[in-house]
Amino acid sequence: MKIFSERDKPFMLMAPLPDEKMESNREILESYRRGEISLEEALKQIRVRDYRTVGEVAKLDICRSNRIGIPEAILAEGKDKSDLLAISLAHLEETGSVIITRVSSEQLVVLRSAKLPPKSVFEHNPRARTVVIRSADRPAQAGRVAILAAGTADIPVAEEARVVAEEMGCQVLREYDVGVAGIHRLFPCLERMADADAFVVAAGREGTLPAVVAGLVNAPVIGLPVSTGYGIGGGGKAALYSMLQSCSVLTVVNVDAGFVAGAYAAKIARQKAHKEKQS
Repeated sequence: MKIFSERDKPFMLMAPLPDEKMESNREILESYRRGEISLEEALKQIRVRDYRTVGEVAKLDICRSNRIGIPEAILAEGKDKSDLLAISLAHLEETGSVIITRVSSEQLVVLRSAKLPPKSVFEHNPRARTVVIRSADRPAQAGRVAILAAGTADIPVAEEARVVAEEMGCQVLREYDVGVAGIHRLFPCLERMADADAFVVAAGREGTLPAVVAGLVNAPVIGLPVSTGYGIGGGGKAALYSMLQSCSVLTVVNVDAGFVAGAYAAKIARQKAHKEKQS
């Protein structure tokens, strides 16, 4: 089936073909050789253009971590098992590690059967439904992220955030089942987390906990609504609305968006650690 016509070609330049990409990189390097741009600017422009094609199904953003400080993750949900395996191995080859989220039991079997480079690490977190494959070391540890979950049912999404923050090189402190129905459980945990650079607070049902925490700690708080709960505000809707309407100042991500919350918290923590190191 033909999707694009000849007249559509000018609008397809955002993702250059391999030969076009190589030519663009050559022009950038020539500009650097002539002294027209700095080395840093040349590297920046090359990273913006660089990706790896996997068959006809994917274009991996292999320089995302270098460009923005957050790695590309592979969402397994909805992907064919063979496509998921090919994408994961290609990502591993290019970057030395891969984070795969929302992995089903069938997909897990296929991933476990893959032939990996020697001394590779395969980590499956059944609660978070994540798989991490690593053939290189994690980034040097920098920054501290605290993760709280209001109830035991909120742990899977909180664990996804933990996996991501750890893979980005952060030290993670976690405390679970500290919701507002028994608020006295929270305070000893916050004392142990006093040095955290950023907080992720996961809560379902009415989603009150992030606002409470944001009113008590100095570090940025990221509210993570969870699709636990039932009734008129079920599926995470009440939790999301509650966090968005918070009197306390906090950032809110989408329902069950553990990856986003963990990555955002880790980016904050790593930037703070970098500034402290420079000062």
